[in-house]
Amino acid sequence: MSARELDAAGITDAQLRASYERCRQLNAAHGKTYYLATLLLPPAKRPYVHALYGFARYADEIVDDLASTLSDEEKAQWLSDWGDAFLDDLDRGQSDDPICNAVVDTVQRWQIPKEHFVAFLHSMGMDLTVAEYATYEDLYEYVYGSAAVIGLQMVPILEPRSPEAVERAKDLGVAFQLANFIRDVGEDLDRGRVYLPLNELAEYGVTRDDLERRVATEPIKAALRAQVRRVKELEEHARPGIAMLDPTSQPCIEAARELYCGIVDEVERIDYEVFTQRAKVPMRRRLAVAGPAWVRAVRARRQAA
Repeated sequence: MSARELDAAGITDAQLRASYERCRQLNAAHGKTYYLATLLLPPAKRPYVHALYGFARYADEIVDDLASTLSDEEKAQWLSDWGDAFLDDLDRGQSDDPICNAVVDTVQRWQIPKEHFVAFLHSMGMDLTVAEYATYEDLYEYVYGSAAVIGLQMVPILEPRSPEAVERAKDLGVAFQLANFIRDVGEDLDRGRVYLPLNELAEYGVTRDDLERRVATEPIKAALRAQVRRVKELEEHARPGIAMLDPTSQPCIEAARELYCGIVDEVERIDYEVFTQRAKVPMRRRLAVAGPAWVRAVRARRQAA
């Protein structure tokens, strides 16, 4: 499958193909929903999405590998050195790094702004220095770099038909990230972090200490309910942007929207018991989304041919 995708994309250099394949492997192993959605794109576009995922995943592994014996300061130095080398590689237009080689090529082919990667690396660094956020505005600084710019990196590959699609993509990326924060409150506490605005929690009488007790009290459920509303509002605002993309890109992003934003539906289904259960989109829903999306994707590619 990967060789066919690389051939379709016109990627012939052996070292470059190996880099793209490494990124694809990271996507397949760690981004199961993301990988599924990627398969709905035309084969010629998939390697570039794999590359962007591989870059994000590798940075995330530096920051969040719980098995690592490195201190946060050592991780921060590793991330800084790796990130600076990547940004230098972007400027010179080539890289010898087994991950970044494909990413640099993707950036060049699709003219993706360097500033999106600068913002991403900034947010990854925040994970090593910031443990909580007082307001949504404070949190948004992090979310912009960790999620909004992922959507912005993707937009050129998805070939938008309207400039408005850019803003909509940004909101969709934020919705995905906030949905994960709601689901992963307990896991994030394990890493010493809270990604819910503390001032908004306080409106319901909830403190960080309350979260640390890991019991879904009624005030915590009410606070989470408010966070779910934000996700759904962002999703609704972003949704019209999907129709502004090239028709061959729309099934991929529509499926991603349904599956990622579906996380908060599952949070509601388990009555916000996020400390004792993991809100997971069930396989039956994944199949119900993937089947029709695949049909639409094939139809769109045939019409574009």
